[in-house]
Amino acid sequence: MRRTLLVVLALNLIVTVAKLVVGARTHTLTVLGAALESGLDVLNNLVGIMLIAVASRAPDENHPYGHDKFETVGALGIVVFLSISCFELIRQGIAALMTSRVPHPATPRDMGIVSATLAVNAFVVWYERKRGRELGSSFLLADAAHTGSDILVTLLALASLAISRIERPWIDAALAITVALIIAWSGFEVLRQSIPVLVDERAIDASKLRDVVLGVSDIRDVRNIRSRSTPSGQLFAEVTIAVAGATPVDAAHRLADAVEAAIEREFGTSQVTVHVEPV
Repeated sequence: MRRTLLVVLALNLIVTVAKLVVGARTHTLTVLGAALESGLDVLNNLVGIMLIAVASRAPDENHPYGHDKFETVGALGIVVFLSISCFELIRQGIAALMTSRVPHPATPRDMGIVSATLAVNAFVVWYERKRGRELGSSFLLADAAHTGSDILVTLLALASLAISRIERPWIDAALAITVALIIAWSGFEVLRQSIPVLVDERAIDASKLRDVVLGVSDIRDVRNIRSRSTPSGQLFAEVTIAVAGATPVDAAHRLADAVEAAIEREFGTSQVTVHVEPV
């Protein structure tokens, strides 16, 4: 993950500088907003690199379930950055509408630079999503979603540059406010994916877990089913199984092992705690 973020960080730095140069030269608010969006990507990558160093640590005495949730905290950090970006763009857009500020006409070179950043954005989204799925990383997937919004933002920036010669100040301002709304939606999507992990929302429907456990022979009932998952996709589950009262301890232990194996076969990497009760 660290190597992935270093590659993405380098690409985002190039994109940010390119957009800043074009935005400063043309005074196009939408392009400056796109530069701000890419600058936030850079900050997110830096935060991610630091957080992953913590999240990748093995479980210890103070964190027996591991440090995976630090990665989700990083995803929420993205939302904070998105909120700042959204507020600033709306403020600037409204100010531009009130003052009728007209951007400078764009040159073909300006259009070419921003078009090149669009290609880089598309590559980053593809690469980061691919690596996020391979590594089971919610942070990489959240950051890819954010960068995905950069593609639309950059398209709006290109549109604003293309029509900058018309000298209609409200167009650039309106597009900038549209960019802000796109950023707000990206933040909502990140929250929707991150909050269930932080609040330990049920990972697997209890009825599905029950069916899998009852598939193990000699288990008479299943009680007190609980589950949650980590950002990396690892399942933690707790189940109580009821067995015949005359079942020997070693046989009950084998049943518990069979339940753990069945759950892992069905749902992937899991840590299962099985309580055995006689009936």
